[in-house]
Amino acid sequence: MAKRVQRIDGHDDGVRIESRILEERIQRAVREGVRKIEVDAMGQHGIGGRLWISKEEPIHVTITGSPGQRIGSKGFPGTTIEVMGSISDDVGWLNAGAEIIVHGNASNGACNAMAQGKVFVAGNTGSRCMTMTKTNPRFDPPELWVLGSVGDYFAEFMAGGTAVVCGHEAQNPKNVLGYRPCVGMVGGRIFVRGPIDGFSQADSTLEPIDDETWAWLTENLESYLKKIKRVRLLKRLTKREEWQLIRAKTPFEKKGKVRRSITDFRANVWDAELGRGGMIGDLTDLDRSPIPLVVHGDLRRKVPVWENRKYMAPCQSSCPTGIPVQKRWQLVRDGLVDEAVDLALAYTPFPATVCGYLCPNLCMEGCTRSTQQGMAAVDITKLGREGYKSAAPELPELSGKRVAVIGGGPGGISIAWQIRMKGHEAVVYDMAETLGGKIASAIPNTRVPKEVVKAEIDRAAKVLPHVHLQQELKTKEFEELRDEYDYVVLAIGAQKPRMIPVPGHERIIPALTFLKGAKKGELKSGKKVVIIGAGNVGCDVATVAASVGAEDITLIDIQEPASFGKERKEAEAVGARFKWPCFTKEVTEDGVMLQSGELLEADTVIMSIGDQPDIDFLPDTIALDRGHVVVNDDYQTTDSRVFAIGDIVRPGLLTHAIGHGRRAAEVIDDLFNNRRPQTDTCDMIDYTRMTLEYFDPRVIEFSDMNQCGAECSSCGSCRDCYICDTVCPQSAISRNELPDGGYERVVDPDKCIACGFCANSCPCGIWDMKNPAPME
Repeated sequence: MAKRVQRIDGHDDGVRIESRILEERIQRAVREGVRKIEVDAMGQHGIGGRLWISKEEPIHVTITGSPGQRIGSKGFPGTTIEVMGSISDDVGWLNAGAEIIVHGNASNGACNAMAQGKVFVAGNTGSRCMTMTKTNPRFDPPELWVLGSVGDYFAEFMAGGTAVVCGHEAQNPKNVLGYRPCVGMVGGRIFVRGPIDGFSQADSTLEPIDDETWAWLTENLESYLKKIKRVRLLKRLTKREEWQLIRAKTPFEKKGKVRRSITDFRANVWDAELGRGGMIGDLTDLDRSPIPLVVHGDLRRKVPVWENRKYMAPCQSSCPTGIPVQKRWQLVRDGLVDEAVDLALAYTPFPATVCGYLCPNLCMEGCTRSTQQGMAAVDITKLGREGYKSAAPELPELSGKRVAVIGGGPGGISIAWQIRMKGHEAVVYDMAETLGGKIASAIPNTRVPKEVVKAEIDRAAKVLPHVHLQQELKTKEFEELRDEYDYVVLAIGAQKPRMIPVPGHERIIPALTFLKGAKKGELKSGKKVVIIGAGNVGCDVATVAASVGAEDITLIDIQEPASFGKERKEAEAVGARFKWPCFTKEVTEDGVMLQSGELLEADTVIMSIGDQPDIDFLPDTIALDRGHVVVNDDYQTTDSRVFAIGDIVRPGLLTHAIGHGRRAAEVIDDLFNNRRPQTDTCDMIDYTRMTLEYFDPRVIEFSDMNQCGAECSSCGSCRDCYICDTVCPQSAISRNELPDGGYERVVDPDKCIACGFCANSCPCGIWDMKNPAPME
């Protein structure tokens, strides 16, 4: 019996094979009876086309890797081609009946001259798609379905079929049909959802969507979403008022509309009435020679502009501490790894503890790579975890200005660190026995190695020698500090546990108390533990409870738990169960009684519903709002000499407190130097400007820092990769060295033809095509 499933590689021992040879192997497998083929492509063209089989024996081709151009070209009915990522140009070219599913973006020329079949794209497409399509009345018309948006010149000379553009997460959300769609369109229809910037009204027209047409669209939309595994979007995409229908005009509708040629207009209108011998003929010496098709200089409709470092990278914009992540990866690419590690010290005193271990890595969530299906964000932890090796930075001379910082946790150390780095003295006061706040006293060693915490706290102590621990402040002591120092910063965090006032609440152990006691080795748990509150702190409690003897752990919450990431995974790994919605009625010696009447047996009950600031020592001059200190955008309280940062202002992550500290330190430094506080108004660069086709989409896990640096697109900052210089067809771009050791790229307007190749190929989004400056 012939083999029915077969894998075919696009390489032999790592060496790419020719497209012709790959096609021969696929054809041979089909002749031998194989009906399910998996192809690991390496840039080969035309995969899945010309498989001449009967409909009774359908064939399914799955493509992984990096497919080349013309996937499914001349595809035959009964063939299904499923591409597990993005694809190159001309997918479905001359398709004669194959069904093609693309779980990513499609490039230019999708469905060109397609006569039958369907192409389903789970992302966006490039330019000139659905052009010169055909329809034979004996067969079903061709179809193209696009989840996002399409590129320029869409449906050019379209002669039949249906296109559906859903406009979801479009590459250009302001215009989902691109530039000049429907030019020369003579047949077919286009369903479009989202804003459009016009279309060729000489060749097409808008038409109301009647009930029968809407029924067809919704039925087939559901089928399409199932194929691309995005069926959850059905409700969002089936709002009838959001859709428009464009169809080709009939010959009758076009009849009688004769366009005047430009030659006729010039001769019989312009020259006759205005130009040579006309009313302004003697007032102008304008050159009336024909304008060439390819223009240069002032005749360009758009001009390329090099906008290096004008916009902030998404990773930096997403980081609460403002670390220029892309700059660190640039240093890695330049071989300056130590400098890349040390750079973080200008923004945080905890580059390893927080950035490497505790932070949920918001920079990675914002990474441009993460916006592309199947691509993994560059792993900052590879660099962050090396930060504990950095030595204390060199410190400037003291200015004589002094700031008191109340609180020795991450936020307090952060602002004290920044103030000392700017040349002023910072004195830290804290009630704890050691510096570091919750990082040192409560966060489990399983989350971050204790030697890393110790190294970073020791480094902070070298920079901040004036630390007063076990200092409990009352209102009188606070007012004395305010009179003694130039400014006072409140960075006490949230240390007072929130408790539910249910019967038996005295049996409950606060989460922070449990974590601190367990870390000191002074507190154990029973065999059965119930944790009220299933957030990330509750997950930490579950993990620690398992390490000190708990065998049965249940986390309950009144709603679906908000926990996520490493904390949730580690809690699940030790066998913790999550249960919701649960409303606590009372806590007894047997456990937690729910309002439903169910008893959750427990030897130990721990409350983890958050902490609140202890602000009883603050005077009436500092305004409060629901238990938190009120501040302005510069973290200044209603007392102009008192600042507040971190959880005392609003609950947040460790990185938020550190970021607050850096911003408040900048404001204090400006005030010391009689400057108006400045804010960073740099906008984040638009994701659509970066081109990620140069990077390997198969990289899911990064092996080391060098690979991370190589795969970073350096959004907004030039990588100096020479791609723009190379792709420019006119050699109009040159690289100029600057006196300060930097460089810039300039464009020769006499050579540039405004083709946009530089902007469309730049991996960093540095080039932009803009309107030229007005002529004087």
